[in-house]
Amino acid sequence: MGLFDFLKKNSKGIEKEIKQSANEKETERKKEAATVRFEFSSLPKNLDDLKSLSEASMDSPHKTAALTILSLCIYANDKEEGVKCLNFIRGPHQQPLLPSQIQFFDDRFKADNGKLVPYSYFKGATPENEYTPAKPYKLEFFTNSHSYEQDTYCTLHIYSGGADSERQIKVRVASGKWYLWEQYVMVGIKVPKSQNPWG
Repeated sequence: MGLFDFLKKNSKGIEKEIKQSANEKETERKKEAATVRFEFSSLPKNLDDLKSLSEASMDSPHKTAALTILSLCIYANDKEEGVKCLNFIRGPHQQPLLPSQIQFFDDRFKADNGKLVPYSYFKGATPENEYTPAKPYKLEFFTNSHSYEQDTYCTLHIYSGGADSERQIKVRVASGKWYLWEQYVMVGIKVPKSQNPWG
């Protein structure tokens, strides 16, 4: 076999390996793109209720994302318990919420319709029904091909009945559990129909 034949043969083999590697990565990315749904017969009212849920195992990013929405619902009704819940899902690797972080949530909940924001993520909650979720309470999160771009992190997406685009919750894994890292869900929503002067 001549040198050029040898190089040609080997270049084809390398090209094939590169294509296989690219295909495997694409397959892996598609596997990561998934929708996970949760259903609750009732909503937790405090940290003990939250811890009693099977999702409190926090062994998947989606479970922690669901606990985040539930914790914010608790905060909307009971700040003290809400703070406890958020600290719980932030995990032992982070310090408790700082006063400035608590103030951030206080400001968000004091804003117009702020207390309705976390409820807007449940299925059936829309401006037309004053963001009253359908029962049982359902949450739906999805990941895409970019959700796992950072090692040890995952960004999950969820739709709100009061927004035109999805919002995100970012979680981080440590010792096999996923903990809340950042949330981008406490953002304004459309006003309920009863408050809309245009109907």
